[in-house]
Amino acid sequence: MKIPCYDCNTETELEVGFEVINFVCPKCHSLYARDDEGKFRRKNKYKSEGTDAPLAIGDIGFLKGSNYKVTGILFKSVQSYKWTEFILQNDKKEFLYLSLSQGHWILLTEMEETFNVKSHPLVLEHDGEDYDIYDYSNTQIINAEGFFDFELPQNTIIHVVEYIRPPYMISIESLHKVDTAFYGEYIKKEDIRKAFKKVFLPYKFGVNIIQPSMFDLRNTAIIFCFIALLIIISNWLIYRDQPEQNVFSKSIRFSEFNNKEITSEAFVLNGGSAPMTIKVSSDVDNSWANLNIALVNEDNGDEIYASKDIEYYHGYSEGESWIEGSQSEKFNICGVKAGKYHLLITPMKAPEDATNTEMRVNVIWNQSSSRNVWLVIIGMIAIYFIIRFFKLSFERDRWADSSYSRYQD
Repeated sequence: MKIPCYDCNTETELEVGFEVINFVCPKCHSLYARDDEGKFRRKNKYKSEGTDAPLAIGDIGFLKGSNYKVTGILFKSVQSYKWTEFILQNDKKEFLYLSLSQGHWILLTEMEETFNVKSHPLVLEHDGEDYDIYDYSNTQIINAEGFFDFELPQNTIIHVVEYIRPPYMISIESLHKVDTAFYGEYIKKEDIRKAFKKVFLPYKFGVNIIQPSMFDLRNTAIIFCFIALLIIISNWLIYRDQPEQNVFSKSIRFSEFNNKEITSEAFVLNGGSAPMTIKVSSDVDNSWANLNIALVNEDNGDEIYASKDIEYYHGYSEGESWIEGSQSEKFNICGVKAGKYHLLITPMKAPEDATNTEMRVNVIWNQSSSRNVWLVIIGMIAIYFIIRFFKLSFERDRWADSSYSRYQD
């Protein structure tokens, strides 16, 4: 079909699979209507400006398994809010509708089902699922382009009621007492780019009314609970039959081993990796002592070194007693695996300390501890609440323009 525009002397040609009732010139936006003789007569002209669209009449995109051609474009507004709707048709004469708002795209199809929304019910049921009312509005067509199989309303309000269940929606339009329902789903910008090659798409900003959230709180909670349960059960299975093992316990006299290395007897560890806890004490008094210890793996020669100072000072100054340090300390060598080991122990004390005579060392493998398990669980709880915060902010933005927001203060 080829229709000339008498205002700008432009001919627009496009093969369409429907009877054209109205035509709007894509260049000058003059509105034409078919008369009784089947000829197109100029009726009006849209004066709205700033209605550029990324898709043009005749553009073809591959959507829903078929090539669809853009046959018409509508520019709509509610007060200061504006969006663009593209009407597309394939070779089977099936229609699709694309809605573009703030860089977000919604793909809509006309529904056979009808709904009674005159009283604006808060919930709409479809296929066993509930859709929450987002808002209702009086919409105007402020501009148009292309070929249309219906009469474009002039100075007529279109009443629209929207229900959402992200990423889906139901939009009911009422015009001249006729209701038409459309089922919409959010479509990613990347999918539009794949469908329409070499088309520049507008930048996406804000939150769309059915834009899917990056996070699903319910699924996240289920996954985290499952992981926590798995960790707890695994920890119990690994260590349930693994007894605590005292591998070294001795009082070391400084008169024999001050700053001298002691080699322990070899010992064998069986089971899962576990911490090795070293408890050391000495009768330091306004003095210090030190323990150097090395855990030697006799199977591969690997060595793990650790050192701990024992300091205990006390006194009386400025009318107050004070104490600093302790005569005993405890520290761990983490993640000691099964194998055959021995210890290299070097005790040391302050040279001027003549009263301290010995150091007591006790080394235990696999002292029961769930510290790492609870650290992981606490970390997951913290991550969950962080996700929950961002999810709540996302939903607040989604419902910001709705009169039915459940997130209003």
